[in-house]
Amino acid sequence: MTIFPGRRRAALALALSGVLALTATACGDDGSGGAGGEGAEGSSKGRITFWDNNGGVRTDVWKEIIADFEKANPDIDVEYVGVASKEVQSKYDTAIQGGALPDVGGVGAAMLAGIAAQGALEPLDERIRTSELLGKLNKGMVESVKAAGGQDKLFTVPTSASNGVLYYRTDLFKAAGLDEPTTWAKFYAAADKLTAKDENRFGYTIRGGAGSIAQALDAMYGQSGITDFWEGDKTTVNDPKNVAALEKYVGLFKKNTPAADVNNDFTKMVAQWDSGEIGMLNHNLGSYQDHVKALGTDKFRGIPNPTLDDGTRVMVSNPVDGLGLFSSSKNKAAAWKFIEFAASHASNSKWNRSAGAIPANVEAARDPWLQEAEPTKLAAEVLFSGKATIVQLPYYLPDWNTISKADNEANFQKVLLGTMSAKDFADSLAEQLNEAQAEWKAQQK
Repeated sequence: MTIFPGRRRAALALALSGVLALTATACGDDGSGGAGGEGAEGSSKGRITFWDNNGGVRTDVWKEIIADFEKANPDIDVEYVGVASKEVQSKYDTAIQGGALPDVGGVGAAMLAGIAAQGALEPLDERIRTSELLGKLNKGMVESVKAAGGQDKLFTVPTSASNGVLYYRTDLFKAAGLDEPTTWAKFYAAADKLTAKDENRFGYTIRGGAGSIAQALDAMYGQSGITDFWEGDKTTVNDPKNVAALEKYVGLFKKNTPAADVNNDFTKMVAQWDSGEIGMLNHNLGSYQDHVKALGTDKFRGIPNPTLDDGTRVMVSNPVDGLGLFSSSKNKAAAWKFIEFAASHASNSKWNRSAGAIPANVEAARDPWLQEAEPTKLAAEVLFSGKATIVQLPYYLPDWNTISKADNEANFQKVLLGTMSAKDFADSLAEQLNEAQAEWKAQQK
C-alpha cells in the first residue's frame, strides 16, 4: 500500500506530542531558543540564535547585517548558523522534535504551513501593528505569507520574492542569429540550434536534482496556459495539456542538455551555465549576481519566463521568503528587534541587492539599484503590473514541501531517464495533492 504524506503526518503528530512533552522542561533558560516549550519575552538583551535558510549562498550579506545590528544594539549578540537550503526543512523538523529551535530563522513560504501547523512559530500580527514596519511591507507579499501559513495569520515577516527567470547568453544567441527566447516556440528552437554535442555545447541546462519540481511545474503551466491549480477539489497538475507540456520539456534532457543534469541542484546548474557553453538556464533572481561575477553584464540577459505565441504569460507562484520568530525562544523581545532590523529599509535593501531579489520593504523597493539590476526590474514589472497570470501553488498544505520535494524529485529523475512516463508522474503527484487537499479541507471544518 502507498503511504501518502497526510497519513504519515497524522502518525508523526502523535509521536511529536510525546517528544515535545518530554523536552519542554528539559533545559533551563539561557537566553537562546533551544529549550522548546512556550518560550518567554525575555529581557531584550543577551544572545539569540539565527538560522539562515540559504547558508553559504547568503552567509556574507547576513554577517554584514548582523554586524550592523550588533553595532546598533550592543546588548544583543546574534549567533549565526548557516543551513543549506536543501537541508533546512529536515533540520527544522528535527529541531521541533528535539526542542532545539533557534530564536529566529529564515522560513520560505513552501515550508511555512508544515512548521506553523506544529505550533513552532509565533504569530506576528500584533507585533507588526505596533512596529515601525507597519505599512512598510509589500501588501502582496504579506497576503502571500498569510495564505501560505494556512491559518490566516502572519507567521513570518516577508523579506523578498524571487521570480523565475530565463537567463540566456546574448553572445551565443547573436552568433547563431537567434531571436530573444521570449516565447516557448523560440525557446525550443534556440535549444536545438545552440546544441552541438560533439563540441560539448548545449542549448539548455535542466534541473534534475533538488528543487526540480517547482521548475517543472513552471514549464508545464507556462506552456499549457492553465491558470488555476485546482478545478473544484482536484488539481490540474495531470490535465492532459500539462502532461503534454511536461513531455516536451523533459524531451530536452540529453537531446539539448548535458546528461549530468539529471543530478543538478541549483548550485551545480548555475556553476555549469556560468563556466560552460550552454545557451539558456531557468533559475530565479537569486543567481543574478553570480552570473554578473562570472560573465559580466554584456554576455547575458535575464528575462521573464517565455509566453505563449499570443503573448499569454502564465507563471506559478514563487514562495516569498521571510523571517520567523520561534515560539520556543526565551528572548522574543531581542529576537523581534533583530527581525525588525533585518526587514528595515537599509537592511532589506542590502540583502536583496546582494541576492538580486525583489525587496518586501516598500522603501527598499524604490532604491536605485533595483532599476540597475535588469532581471529584478523586469521581474518586478511582471509581478506587479498584472501582465501575468499567477498560478498559486498550495503552500498552505502542510504536506506541500514533502510532496514537492522528498516524495517526487526521485520520480522526476525517472521521467528524465525514461523509466517513468510523464503521465504516470503527473497522475501520482495529483493523487498525493488531492489527498492532502481533502485532508486540509476537513481540518478547516
